[in-house]
Amino acid sequence: MVPVFVFGREIKWGFWAHQRINRLAAFTLPPEMQSFFKKHIDYLTENAVNPDKRRYAVVGEAPRHYIDTEAYGDSALYKLPFYWSDAVKRYGEDTLALNGTVPWAIQQYKFQLTEAFRQKNARRILRVAADLGHYIADANVPLHTTRNYNGQLSGQEGIHAFWESRVTELFAEEYDMFVGAAAYEERVALRAWKAVRQANSALDSVLRFERELSLRMKPEQKYVLEDRNGVIMKTYSREFSQRYHQMLNQQVERQMRASVKMVGDFWFTCWVDAGQPDLAALASSSLDEQAQKEEEAEKQSWLKRLFKIRAEGEN
Repeated sequence: MVPVFVFGREIKWGFWAHQRINRLAAFTLPPEMQSFFKKHIDYLTENAVNPDKRRYAVVGEAPRHYIDTEAYGDSALYKLPFYWSDAVKRYGEDTLALNGTVPWAIQQYKFQLTEAFRQKNARRILRVAADLGHYIADANVPLHTTRNYNGQLSGQEGIHAFWESRVTELFAEEYDMFVGAAAYEERVALRAWKAVRQANSALDSVLRFERELSLRMKPEQKYVLEDRNGVIMKTYSREFSQRYHQMLNQQVERQMRASVKMVGDFWFTCWVDAGQPDLAALASSSLDEQAQKEEEAEKQSWLKRLFKIRAEGEN
């Protein structure tokens, strides 16, 4: 087999991290919700990555994953309108879509999930909950808050996959992911913006520490080639990753923990706002064969459209 060299193509929370965040969030819920969420925990886990799978196949999907704060000037995260309608009045939908909408997408999906609970629509609850968990996790990623999302503007291309995927791959099993019980969130919009602000405040460390470490280590120390299912991938070495991880002082762990807690809090808040419907009856239901076929057909349609879409690194 001819080796294929791949580097810097994945620029999102790794699939494993997204799935882990949704799965752990289910365990923060009260007993009245766990009967349903635990029964469908495999669905919530596996489908946590759906938004990434359709990101470049579905119109309007890509902006929900990020916000380029530089587009709005200094202190943008403290000046931008909390609510979508106000933001549209000020900037217009085209400008907002161009620069990312993740804090508003979280609010939108929060209300969608509340309505799904109110209607006691098991299939819709699961689909929207899985998606909401994804957007919340994305909002907690520093590199989702900047135009320099992959270090392409600072000579650090590949740092997105490094921070999100490589570091978690190597060290996440050491993380303490116990975050306590889900709590009701009274100020949903503020919480969404707080998550983005906190992530953005960590951005300087994400970039600066990688730059400093790169100056101290030779390229042959920084990178290694690894065989991943027959594909030879250029990736960051364990030594470089370990040093970077130590310099960040548990930053990735903190952001993962914040994601888990926020997902659990929002799922719980949606349920409460819907009137705390009895989920016990829904727990005994499952996606019927027809529903499963429809979901699989939808996912296949994303893949077919992706053949005609540019690579993610060209965003």
